[in-house]
Amino acid sequence: MVDVSSAPRLVILDRDGVINQDSGEFIKSADEWLPLPGSIAAIASLSVAGFVVAVASNQSGLTRKLFDAEALEAIHKKLCELVVTAGGYIDRIIVCPHGPNDGCECRKPKTGMLLELGNDYGVPLQNVPMVGDSLRDLQAASAAGAKPILVRTGNGSYTEKHLPPELLAIDIYDDLAAAAAAIVED
Repeated sequence: MVDVSSAPRLVILDRDGVINQDSGEFIKSADEWLPLPGSIAAIASLSVAGFVVAVASNQSGLTRKLFDAEALEAIHKKLCELVVTAGGYIDRIIVCPHGPNDGCECRKPKTGMLLELGNDYGVPLQNVPMVGDSLRDLQAASAAGAKPILVRTGNGSYTEKHLPPELLAIDIYDDLAAAAAAIVED
């Protein structure tokens, strides 16, 4: 049995469409990576409230050779530096580099990245908030036993209109700032 009293309070965030503007053309460089209004402060508020913040992101642009590992590292460095400047900290960013047809276990809606985070932090995923904007984020959270939370940014408004019956009762917020405030308050 896991001693949850000593386990960190974990929150998992999707990246594109939740933290930063998304693009159908993929975010390929740090210059193209633009944070959504309020998202950096929201991450900082989670961190200040004692949450360990992790990001789990599908990044098939690597496999598609739209950008390389160095470009992805530069994007994540920019993200982390902005959060630190805002007074917070992102503990870990985990990505799935595989394409939709690669058959991996990490690409959301599969649970691999979330299970890895839960295992690495020694945290059972039950009730761990996982904030996303796409159906695959919500499905991964639900399948892993985490608490799926939808934001209306990115693909979120579309996703909200097309939620399957099993996800109709999830929490939905306008953006990461509103979701973070609710998570901290909870």
